[in-house]
Amino acid sequence: MSESPTPAALAKNDPAKPAAAEERGRTALAVGVVEKIAGMAAREVSGIHALGSGFSRTFGAMRDRVPGGKSSVGRGIKAEVGEKQTAIDIALVVEYGVVIPKLAAEVRANIVAAVEKMTGLEVVEVNIAVNDVHLPDEPDEDEQEQSEAESGRRARVQ
Repeated sequence: MSESPTPAALAKNDPAKPAAAEERGRTALAVGVVEKIAGMAAREVSGIHALGSGFSRTFGAMRDRVPGGKSSVGRGIKAEVGEKQTAIDIALVVEYGVVIPKLAAEVRANIVAAVEKMTGLEVVEVNIAVNDVHLPDEPDEDEQEQSEAESGRRARVQ
């Protein structure tokens, strides 16, 4: 006695029915993509002075000055990217006077929303390290390095 196929089995094998988009291939996202999206999302929150540790900001500022070099939007951000999930670590310098727990919650929410919307990945965690507080009377590290470089150039020219 031959068994007749069920309607569900016929639908699976129907060549006229196109395969779902997920079944037609795979999308791989580079770690840098997630890091850039997270960096842009973090910078949208007011109260952030800079991203990264002192060393990475100094190194990045030097790299930005090299002709043909490009600024790194993902500076201060590390991401681990899987097929369906991602985890992000971010280092921040905050402006003096901001409420750090509130700022961290806003940064975390903004990063999660942006990364999940743009990549479709589930953000399982966003770890935030506040490395410094920028005081109002402190010169910005980039400005300080630039003024030192300019004063060195003037000394050589004279």
